[in-house]
Amino acid sequence: MQTAVKNEFVSVADYLAAEEAGQTRHEYLGGFVYGMAGETLIHNQISGNLYLALRQLLKSTPCRAYISDIRVNFHLHNDEYYYYPDIMVTRDKRDKHPRFVKHPRLIIEVLSESTERVDKREKFFAYTSIESLQEYVLVSQTGREATVFRRDKNWKADKVSGAKPALHLESLDIKVALSAIYDGV
Repeated sequence: MQTAVKNEFVSVADYLAAEEAGQTRHEYLGGFVYGMAGETLIHNQISGNLYLALRQLLKSTPCRAYISDIRVNFHLHNDEYYYYPDIMVTRDKRDKHPRFVKHPRLIIEVLSESTERVDKREKFFAYTSIESLQEYVLVSQTGREATVFRRDKNWKADKVSGAKPALHLESLDIKVALSAIYDGV
């Protein structure tokens, strides 16, 4: 469960200044700052495998893939949010800020015991409010399975597992083999 670092309102400017100077990452949700949970070896391996596969598959395209140290920034109900997705892809030329993306096309979260509830509920509703987002993907650490939510399918869940050996990312028109995602795990 996430607990606010401070129970008082923090301005966006103060949050960004603290993130720039700090060693620990925090997410910003409408004025409140939350510390990030540490990753496991498996989480890191899966995220790295996905990032590597995406970088290779997208290298001749205008798309850019980013891993967990780059934030997504958006507004929801007049509040500003900054999250650190595990993986994010943009192809929007307006995304030029060195520390965050405002127009992601794809966001991927690798589920962990400490973040699964947040990724499936809170982040699902927050991310799917981002106008540019076409797909949101949840990848399991405990089994070879991913769940894809697509805007053009009204965010209905599509499970990918043994029967479907590849994760089809329609927003990028690419496929990533589950064996590549779970390589070394």
